[in-house]
Amino acid sequence: MTSPNGLICFTNCLLPLEDGSLVERDLWIDERRGIILDSQRTFFLRKERPDRIIDLGGNILSPGLIDIQINGAYGFDFSVYEGDDEAYKEGMKTVALKIVETGVTSLVPTLITQEKSLYPKLLHLLRPFSVPNSANLLGWHAEGPFIQMAKRGAHAPPFIIPAPERLKSFEDVYGAENLVHAEDWMMEDGETDRVGVRIITAAPEIDGVMDTVPELIKRGVVYSIGHSIAKTDTATLAVIQGARLITHLFNAMPLLHHRDPSIIGLLGASPHLSSAFTPLATPVTTRTPGSPVHPVSRGGTLRLHHGGKATSEAFDEHETPPQTPVDRRELAISSETIAQRLSQKGGRPELHLDKGETADMAFERPFYEMIVDGIHSHPNSVRLAYGAYPDGCILITDAMKILDPHLKDGVHEWRDGKRFVKEGDKLYLEGTDTLAGSVVTLDKCVRNFSRFTGCSLGEAIKCATYNPAKCLGIENRKGTLRPGADADLVVLDRKGHVVCTWVKGKEVWTRSGSQVVA
Repeated sequence: MTSPNGLICFTNCLLPLEDGSLVERDLWIDERRGIILDSQRTFFLRKERPDRIIDLGGNILSPGLIDIQINGAYGFDFSVYEGDDEAYKEGMKTVALKIVETGVTSLVPTLITQEKSLYPKLLHLLRPFSVPNSANLLGWHAEGPFIQMAKRGAHAPPFIIPAPERLKSFEDVYGAENLVHAEDWMMEDGETDRVGVRIITAAPEIDGVMDTVPELIKRGVVYSIGHSIAKTDTATLAVIQGARLITHLFNAMPLLHHRDPSIIGLLGASPHLSSAFTPLATPVTTRTPGSPVHPVSRGGTLRLHHGGKATSEAFDEHETPPQTPVDRRELAISSETIAQRLSQKGGRPELHLDKGETADMAFERPFYEMIVDGIHSHPNSVRLAYGAYPDGCILITDAMKILDPHLKDGVHEWRDGKRFVKEGDKLYLEGTDTLAGSVVTLDKCVRNFSRFTGCSLGEAIKCATYNPAKCLGIENRKGTLRPGADADLVVLDRKGHVVCTWVKGKEVWTRSGSQVVA
């Protein structure tokens, strides 16, 4: 059903605002242009009212959910390429068409560490993509290969490398054409899209990475700290250099320690960092030797072997092999040097007498991802992080190809002749107690997050809509209900369950038996 004049009004609904509040207000969209409208301006300019009015019965009308880290879904793995471009595109299409049932209208496909020659091909295939009635694939997230061996999770050790030639090392791996300064992304329908997203997760302590970060930022890449053993000073310097994100907080990084909070400590960064006070010294750790584990790659398909065990991509290995070469200049960076660099950016670091006001900081804390399935991070940890820095929280699934809300519990085929056991949101390799990855959907993460932290549903929605969009710099188009933004919407009931999903002004999925009055 379409509106004769293209105008649709959603009424009797709650709209989540960018501050996390929920307000009772109508929303107008133009289904022909696929955008959200300023209702008053539209009425006075066009002298028209919407011909179609949709009563949402008091439900929540939210921006569509955005998943910026997802490894696959519905049987397709973004990291597996078997030499057939069309088959790969069909897999992308399958994910884009089906995932809307979970309220996701935009996602960033994620590649784990690959054999070097595969990156240029895969990253080219993962340019922004959509077909009618599907979610938007916004670009790509390359998680590796410039990561720390000791925190590799399920990444293949032989493919993990340093970047001794700085930017050239990155271009040699990802392909220089995939790291150009500005790109016009061609969509499946032939239109050009300038919302192409590129995220790179790398460990800042790895040789060559730190020096490369500023140039990556200039080229529009979102640099994320992850799979790293970075100490506090190194992690802080990475943020000064331009790091904007932390990959799956708590997982594949050092534990929080009160003397050196490392990467996790960035959430509570102190104004002291930019002060003229006497700097605190942070010790530098040395390498810890261990035993390597060898995967096998066959026919262009990445196949990971871990001594008979499969691990979640975000979890640490039990064995620690020799670590990736570390750039000693960066590890030796002093707190004093960091303070000097931050002081050049201004702020109010001095002691002051204003009760209830925090001194201004030149240091901007990064966004951070969390997998809120109740497995990867304890609810207490989730609440602790959110309490420290609510505006930086981004919910992700980090889901594997077996993400499918219709998949029944039981034993299922996996790969290399192995099978996994699904028990709710838990996945185990058959015959072991080893986690095999995430299968949680993003809408469930939203519900879990509200329960774990005690925040409102509106505040939880913000962490899966506005926050990821702002991190990626696309908040004028996605993750918001601003006039002019894409009409990517999800209707949620008051318990956070998806009722229906809209992409660019068109209804693309409706829950069976739902009652939406048009």
